[in-house]
Amino acid sequence: MLDTFLHKFLRLPYRLHVYVDNRSKNPRATVVLLHGMGNSGASWDAVVAKLPKDIRIISIDLLGFGKSPSPRWLKYNTTVQAKSVIATLLRLNINQKLVIVGHSMGGLVAVEIAKRYPLFVKSLILCSTPFYNDRQKKELLPDPNKVLRDIYRLMQKYPDNIVDIAPIAAKLNIVGKAFNVTSDNVDIYLAALESSVINQTAFQDVKRLRKPIQLIHGVFDPVVIKKNLDAIVNENPRAKLSIVVTGHEMLGIYVGAVVKAIKDSTDHKVV
Repeated sequence: MLDTFLHKFLRLPYRLHVYVDNRSKNPRATVVLLHGMGNSGASWDAVVAKLPKDIRIISIDLLGFGKSPSPRWLKYNTTVQAKSVIATLLRLNINQKLVIVGHSMGGLVAVEIAKRYPLFVKSLILCSTPFYNDRQKKELLPDPNKVLRDIYRLMQKYPDNIVDIAPIAAKLNIVGKAFNVTSDNVDIYLAALESSVINQTAFQDVKRLRKPIQLIHGVFDPVVIKKNLDAIVNENPRAKLSIVVTGHEMLGIYVGAVVKAIKDSTDHKVV
């Protein structure tokens, strides 16, 4: 009851579980890692292991995932996630602007943080971020933005299928080892899908951000529309796009591409 009163009625942001906080005495940069749907801070383990020791690395479990709070009544949109991330970071005695790295939904949350709290942010690295456009044009071929949204809405009708497929996808290395969707949390997974991905504003928001942005895209990614990434780069001179010959999840050579992007962002002064 107290939890509901504080967070639902008083709208106080939740404090999230900090999966990793690798501190050094005088870090030359602070990097925050935000995972995607169905994952947790553990999804960044391979990346964290390859980063320099003089960088402070913070990996957080987003609301509804890992060991962070998972209230059933919550609307899991990027606004709520961003407020909780910032509330959590404020307790960690950070005195540097942040390089925020987001994977998939975590990239959408990163955009929301940069939009709402620009003074906290140095730069963004957005990996496999599913930006979708609401402005549909009349074309001969089906609009991929609408097609993907229709697929997601179909998924919402059959949650048991998602639960059944999850362990198979893990065995086939289609998803990472940290991916965890079960009958106990599939409703939260779908709530995040609805509020953060389907009903997003990030595609328009990211084009207006005045921060350096590195987009990383896997050529075999089935849920990211490259045309939308190209539009972001064309309209925002601070955005750049890197292509990796891989899929959506942070596996294999994708890890190296992310590590390189983080090193590049922390080795140079970015204003």
